[in-house]
Amino acid sequence: MTTPHIDAPEGAFAETVLVPGDPLRAQFIADTFLERSEQVTGVRNMLGFTGYYQDKRLSVMGVGMGIPSACIYYRELVVEYGVRNLVRVGSCGAVARDLSLGDIVVGMGACTDSGVNRLHFRGYDFAAICDYGLLANLTNVARKQGVAMRVGNLFSSDLFYHPDTELLSLLEQRGILGIEMEAAGLYGVCAEHGVKGLALCTVSDHLHTEERMSPADRELSFEKMVRVALGACVSSPVEHTG
Repeated sequence: MTTPHIDAPEGAFAETVLVPGDPLRAQFIADTFLERSEQVTGVRNMLGFTGYYQDKRLSVMGVGMGIPSACIYYRELVVEYGVRNLVRVGSCGAVARDLSLGDIVVGMGACTDSGVNRLHFRGYDFAAICDYGLLANLTNVARKQGVAMRVGNLFSSDLFYHPDTELLSLLEQRGILGIEMEAAGLYGVCAEHGVKGLALCTVSDHLHTEERMSPADRELSFEKMVRVALGACVSSPVEHTG
């Protein structure tokens, strides 16, 4: 089995896939955290790997930058390879002033300036939200690991260099925690195909103070985020009563 963008055989991907934007981050996750990992695809150098974490089969694959690129891989993983859980582990710029470099932000929802979800929803507004079960699992694991996280709204921008000079003030006024470029697309694809999605990001730069992480700091801080995400993927579902 191959697709226009993935050259992996049938069954190459696990039911759960971590989907960072950067393919080299995917390789880092596979090399650092997964046992018996094997590269399963590499079309256009968009690398994908499958291995084991705490004896559970997991995969990780880069999806590129931005909703249009990422949605290609989200859809093909789900439709062609039967993936059921997609967990984004990425970076974001902090909008909330009380966030610091290295903080972990989880997107309970994701606003966007992209029209992608509207194209799939007959022009209507679509509430792009994560899967609650994955979110509950993540927060439970983070508590056990002693890792602090902020849960709230993200903004997924189609543009890295945005022309709207008043956008940051508007997002801050509406309580947006951070800006990134993929979460809203992820939640749209997952909703359309009936699978589960969750996006968490490490704050790599602050949009008010213009602070930025060094490459070394990014690696160490992102490792904390990946450990929490992996723990959530292999732990038993949290039971909920209502």
